[in-house]
Amino acid sequence: MTTTAPAGTARPMPLASAGAPRTSTLWRQAQVLARRSLIKTWRTPEALIDVTLQPIIFLALFTYIFGGAIAGGSQEDYLQFLLPGLLGQTIAMASVSLGQNLNADIEKGVFDRFRSLPIGRSAPLVGAVMADLVRYVILFVVMITVGTLMGFDPTSWAGVLASLALAMGFALCFGWISVYVGMIVRTPGAVQGIMFLLIFPLAFGSNVFVQTETLPGWLQAFVKVNPISHLVGAVRGLMIGGPVAEHLMWTLVWMAILLVVFMPLAVRAYRRRA
Repeated sequence: MTTTAPAGTARPMPLASAGAPRTSTLWRQAQVLARRSLIKTWRTPEALIDVTLQPIIFLALFTYIFGGAIAGGSQEDYLQFLLPGLLGQTIAMASVSLGQNLNADIEKGVFDRFRSLPIGRSAPLVGAVMADLVRYVILFVVMITVGTLMGFDPTSWAGVLASLALAMGFALCFGWISVYVGMIVRTPGAVQGIMFLLIFPLAFGSNVFVQTETLPGWLQAFVKVNPISHLVGAVRGLMIGGPVAEHLMWTLVWMAILLVVFMPLAVRAYRRRA
């Protein structure tokens, strides 16, 4: 038995058995749909601006314009502090396009076609999140490469690889917020507006740009529970040295909370809408 694969896929999609698909079947279906999302991205390379040019602009802007003033004249020292922070901030901002693309697919009727196929109801969402990880890897490589050319000197390249694994895991969990928002609003523009409303306080009310101790006391309380702060603290410690254990523990806790809360909400919202 065969079925028609969605546009952009080269192979027929594995069919699900009657009832809920097995985990292995759902995984294969998600892989096929992730490949579809990647093909769609490669055909529109301008969709990669937020993970290629934007991080470079932010890195140069904050290092050379604000770095001297913030770090007391040493832009080189500030770059060491800033790059791990910008990595966490940019990952959060890059997740916005995930919800926008899913929302646009629903508006175009793409998900109605998925619904007519005998596949797991969550497969299109899981596939989209899996495909987005490739964008985050590109973001990470771009930032480390450009940062190194600018003078970034990590204390351990093993720590850099560990940071990559942690950042990808966090992105995988944080992206479900964008998926959920993409399922409950009516337009891609609304997804962008709501996500930026959520991300900006998390990104700027954090330790991305300055040490937590330099902030007002009431803001420090927020920074110390902010998931972006813990991700940045762990990545910063792994890349350039410093405390890691506490930030790593809280980052893993936040990853579990984000996944347990927003993945079921997103799948439920998708079933109601698609």
